[in-house]
Amino acid sequence: MDWQDHGTILSARPHGENSMIVELFTADHGRHAGVVRGGASRKMVGILQPGNRVSATWRARLEDHLGSFTIEPLQSRTVILTDRLALAGLNATCALLRFTLPEREAHMRVFASSEALFDLFVEGGDWAAEYLRWEMGLLEEMGYGLDLSQCAVTGSRDDLAYVSPRTGRAVSREAAGEWAPKLLHLPLFLLGQGPATGAEIAQGLRLTGFFLGERLAPDLGNRPLPEARNRLVDLLARQG
Repeated sequence: MDWQDHGTILSARPHGENSMIVELFTADHGRHAGVVRGGASRKMVGILQPGNRVSATWRARLEDHLGSFTIEPLQSRTVILTDRLALAGLNATCALLRFTLPEREAHMRVFASSEALFDLFVEGGDWAAEYLRWEMGLLEEMGYGLDLSQCAVTGSRDDLAYVSPRTGRAVSREAAGEWAPKLLHLPLFLLGQGPATGAEIAQGLRLTGFFLGERLAPDLGNRPLPEARNRLVDLLARQG
């Protein structure tokens, strides 16, 4: 069995004396692991950094075996290592991909959005809003997408202000009424209304964090969300 693909390194851990087990997020084969012989060498350690884009050939005797990778570099993103916030974003993205996506299953939309996000981390600047949209896209891909198109109660598109934690659907301010304290705040910039302020991004991360932690995670074995995401949320809150 063998295939060739390209993707981004999500993790690399030692295996034996001089090999590494590397996990990639690839275009056509999804999240996939394999052994890189000699991966602990000085030359390969730099290539096998999480976030780097690579070309990979995977080989195994049987399809369900761990198999081995031959890795060739395509794009180094190690400049992220010098930017604390971008590094936190990279770590959170890689951790959530490993947390949510099933192994060896292609997710082309998430792959494309993740590659774009990794490049934003390299470029620097203000990428927090795009990271939030990436989390929303990940939820949608996993079957937990939010419906912000209209009020779940009235069908109106006006004055949407909340999201139901039970259904993931938007609720208008008027329809929320006395139930408002039990609903999740909906940042207006997600509706295309106004700028993405630090406060609204924080609200948005609480929104996606609820559905990641309280809806998706229980269906994945009730594991806690990756600590890397918590660290990113804390850093963004201090930045805001």
